[in-house]
Amino acid sequence: MNKIIINKRQISANKPTYIIAEMSANHNKDFDKAVKILEEAKKAGADAVKLQTYTPDTITIDCDNDYFKIKGTLWKGKNLYQLYKEAYTPWEWHPKLKKIADTLKLDFFSTPFDASAVDFLEKLDLPAYKIASFELVDIPLLRKVASTGKPVIMSTGMASLDEIKDAVNALKKGSCRDIALLKCTSAYPAPPEEANLKTITHLAETFHVPIGLSDHTLGSTVAITSIALGACIIEKHFCLDKKDAGPDSSFSMEPDEFKNMIIEIRTAEKALGKISYALTENQKKTKAFRRSLFAVEKIKKDETITDKNVRSIRPNDGLPPKYLEMILGKKAKKDISKGSPLTWDAIRSSE
Repeated sequence: MNKIIINKRQISANKPTYIIAEMSANHNKDFDKAVKILEEAKKAGADAVKLQTYTPDTITIDCDNDYFKIKGTLWKGKNLYQLYKEAYTPWEWHPKLKKIADTLKLDFFSTPFDASAVDFLEKLDLPAYKIASFELVDIPLLRKVASTGKPVIMSTGMASLDEIKDAVNALKKGSCRDIALLKCTSAYPAPPEEANLKTITHLAETFHVPIGLSDHTLGSTVAITSIALGACIIEKHFCLDKKDAGPDSSFSMEPDEFKNMIIEIRTAEKALGKISYALTENQKKTKAFRRSLFAVEKIKKDETITDKNVRSIRPNDGLPPKYLEMILGKKAKKDISKGSPLTWDAIRSSE
């Protein structure tokens, strides 16, 4: 299927782009800040806010050997347990935040990272699930999510084509019928030159589902560009202030940035339009600036038409320039004053 439905909203290539604000860890363990993120995301124009549902114990173990130490990313120096203890969203917040999101008329869903998270989220009656790039290979988790029958949006960062096929098949073999895939580069932040947005087109051709972008690049250029390639979902990390220095704030968007990105996305959607060669109303107003054939000298009746007395010039009231060679050498049927547009009734059909 090339569309999915979330809260009665159709998400597909021919509909307005669905914009997801990823809260992630940007609440910095402050509930009031989490509420403010919901409010500011709504003001900025987001369609949905997404959480991540895990605890440090459901996603890893408290171990400090070398396997669990983070290297080569902005979180280096910590172990996995320390990072996720800092970053996770308290589960007791979820129902409170959902109630607020419902009041704001903001779609609200989450990314579960294990079966216990799915069971917990099912009690909240969320309209959809998100699968993170790193969990795409967790087939048992995908089967668990599929069993809910809810729509699934799945990021594909780091996944090979075969791994994506396995994941999609796992969802389809369950009760999941509404699937969307997000092109994703799992680097934080991601360099634009690694975005490989042309993959969006290939994903659409391969899986025949809605395709979007989970974007970790800085700024909005990559997200806006993806719209031209068919992206119908955009997910960006959202924070109140990058100076808060949370785990994800450095590659997140502040409210004004997010709002401006959405404005540009809506402009891009309008610019894409449809396949058309017809003149728009504004083009019709400027059609007069096209060239056409005009008498640039007075031409007497029976005088020969030459490239001296007829030229292709602006405006557009005479014969199209393509007829110039056809009429050269023919005789004028009547007097033609300088500055008059050439018309067929002023030209003899033969000498």
